[in-house]
Formats: sequence, C-alpha cells, structure tokens
Amino acid sequence: MGFFDSRRVTIAGGTAVLAIGLATGGLATGGLATGGLAAGGGGGGGGGYGNGPGHGHDHGDRGRGHGTARNVILMVGDGLSIAARDATRLATVGQGNLLAMDSLEYAGWTHTESADPDEAVTDSAASATAFATGVRTYNGAIGVDLAGNPVPTLLEAARDLRKATGLVTTSQVTDATPASFGAHVADRGDQTEIARQYIEETRPDVILGGGEDWWYPVGDPGFYEDDPADPRPEVSMSTIGNLVEQAEATGYDYVSTPEELAATDADRILGLFANEEMFEQAPEGQGDEYAPVVSLSTMTQKALDVLSQDRRGFFLLVEEEAIDEMAHANNAGRTIQAGQALDETVALVHEFASRNRGTLVVVVGDHETGGLTVENVDPDDESGDPDSTSEDVLQSLEDGPFDIAGSDLQFTVDWTTPGHSGAATPLTAEGPGAERLARAQHSTNVHDVILDAMRGRR
Repeated sequence: MGFFDSRRVTIAGGTAVLAIGLATGGLATGGLATGGLAAGGGGGGGGGYGNGPGHGHDHGDRGRGHGTARNVILMVGDGLSIAARDATRLATVGQGNLLAMDSLEYAGWTHTESADPDEAVTDSAASATAFATGVRTYNGAIGVDLAGNPVPTLLEAARDLRKATGLVTTSQVTDATPASFGAHVADRGDQTEIARQYIEETRPDVILGGGEDWWYPVGDPGFYEDDPADPRPEVSMSTIGNLVEQAEATGYDYVSTPEELAATDADRILGLFANEEMFEQAPEGQGDEYAPVVSLSTMTQKALDVLSQDRRGFFLLVEEEAIDEMAHANNAGRTIQAGQALDETVALVHEFASRNRGTLVVVVGDHETGGLTVENVDPDDESGDPDSTSEDVLQSLEDGPFDIAGSDLQFTVDWTTPGHSGAATPLTAEGPGAERLARAQHSTNVHDVILDAMRGRR
C-alpha cells in the first residue's frame, strides 16, 4: 500500500531536535524542541494535575512569544496518538525527517481521562470539553460540567475579547469536538440543537465542514442528496426547521461547493460540504474513502483569510476527524492518509504564524483510538486469525506492509481495539505561552494556557 507521497514537508523555522529529560520523581516531559529541551516542571493544579510553567530556552516570538496571543489556532487530530503520528511520519517523510506538526517549538503530552463515573477512557465530547472549558466532565457532555451546567468555552472567551472565531472540521460541524467549543448540551447526539446555538447564541464567524443533514428538516435533502440506503443513514433530520435558512437570515453566507467557498468574500460563512462526515469510514475495501469535497487545508486557508481581517485577532479550531474514524475501523492506510492531510494543514498554519507575530499554534490529539502500534514486518507475529471470516477478527488484523519513505524498509500497523484507549496523546506548540505546554499535563491545562495567552497573562 504505497500510495503516499514521499515528499518532505518544508516549513519555516529551525530544525527540531529530539530531547528527553528526567525530573525528580519521574519523567518530566519529552519531545521535539528546537535548540534543546523544553521541559515542564512541577506545581499544583486543578484536577490533580500540575500547572507550573515550563523551563526552556527563549526563542522570542517563534517559541516563547512574549505577551498576548493575538491569534490562537488549536488543531485537534481526533484519535491522534504518538503511534499514529509516527506511522504518518514514516509513511510520508521517512526516518530521520519530521512532520510539520513535529517541528513546532515545544512538545509535551496530555492525559485525557474524563471524569465519567462509569468509564475510565474518555470519548471525544468529554475530551473536547476539557480543552474548551478547562473542566473534566462525563462522556457525551458538550460544554457542560458533571452536573450538566454550561461552562464558558475558549471560543466564547475569544468572542468576549471581541476576537473573530471559527470552527473547521472534516466531521459534522456539530460533532463533538467543534460542538464543545460553540455549544452547551447534555448529550452530544443533540446536533440540531448544537446548530441552533451556533447561529443564535455563540455565532462563530466561520463554520466549515460536513453534517448538512442536521441543518435541514425531514423531507428537505439540501444540496447533498439523502441516501437512506447508506449503512449509516444519511437523511435530513432537523427537528427545529430549516437552520440553513435561519443562518442566512442572521447574516451567514451559506456555501456548499468548493467554487462557492472560493468565491465568497463574506465575513460570516457557513459551509457544509457533506451529509455527514466528509469521508467514508470503513475497514479496507468495504467502502472506505478519504476524498473530502473541500480539503481540510483549503477550508483552513479560507478561515484564516476571513478571520485574520479582524484587527483584534481570532480564535480558530481546526479538527481532522478521519484519523479517529478510520482507526475505529482499524484501517491504517486511511488513518495515515488523514494524518497526512492534518500535517499539510499544520504546515499551512505554521507558515501563517511565521508571518503573523503573536500567533499561538497548538497541535494535539484528544485521545488515542485503536491501540495502534507500529511493528516490523513479521509473518509469524500476526495476532489475529487470517483464516477467520468474522468481521471483528478481520478488522483487527495487521495492516500493511507500508513503505517507509526514502527507504527500502517497511512497517506494519497492528491494533488492539476498535475503540478508544486511555493512552496519553502528543502535543506540540509554538507562539505566546507555548513553553507552558512543554510538559506532562491533563488536557484541561491546554485550556488554561490558551486562555491566559489570549488575556495576556503568564
């Protein structure tokens, strides 16, 4: 399965160096840090996690970034583990080279467990709510605490600072990750209510992604034709009327094609480019496809073009959902392909940040999916039964082999689950306040650092 580009992604900045440090009492942090170790220290904090500042070299605005973050771009690889990140690196740029996301100034990792009383491993809703609000909550919660009370989000904080705001995703725009920044509901499944809150309450300036079905009422297919025969029913299902028309009535320019997105010069845009997700998640050869009508990088570039016109700056969430969904299907080829799409978008964002001082960029996974492991090619080391006809067994067989770019070597990917795991996720960052993220931390600390950076606090 050698369909990946072997080109190296070139980005502005320096060369990243792998550095791992040990602190008293255990491993403090490890990661990719230009010029040396950017390790975090101790300190106490909410939820049993330290919030002490990191100790690293000061590289000016590119890294430490004195002062306030005028712009914040939070990029979430849904389900992006360190192993998924490394599989993407090996397949696309090869050994000894770095992804764009690995080349940011500071690196650390996040523990992702929610406060769910019944489950030890988080879902995307609780994890995104932790990033968005700084509060640990139950699985399925969107922007609410354990008691179901709304909690202010980073997007709302940015709006209160009179910054522009945006949500970009390859999932439904009302799916768990973007929703946790722009809505407050007790159940992530209430996507029509999430859409209503976007246009009537939180009003992000740019909303781009999939999920048209949640905006149109039953019987009105919208631009993308309903497909009731799809195994995952794709039919319009708004219970509160035509929300696209309501969005247009409140000042949004609605677009549904690449041409319309390119042509619009509106300062408030709603773009929906698929019934549901902007891809088809499935095991290999069972209808899987990653070919968004509009690429993640194109949507992100449009968002940057619009939001950067605001003289007070902006907050932008960018999510690549297919990493998670393809890993749920134990489909390593598509997982890597989605990881590459995210990395190309990180390169775009990093180039923007290099031209716009005071921009904080954070790239992080919200949880691990699939128990993905990178292994040597070894026919005797297959954990599943290749003779089985059970879909569950076949889905969890090793994937590959995959070519390592620029090498004669290959690797395989093995899986332990079609669900989430509790593994910590990697984080890299650059810009004002980024050095505080170079450590081991809970994902709530990401919220705290971003909020302080937007407010000019240290």
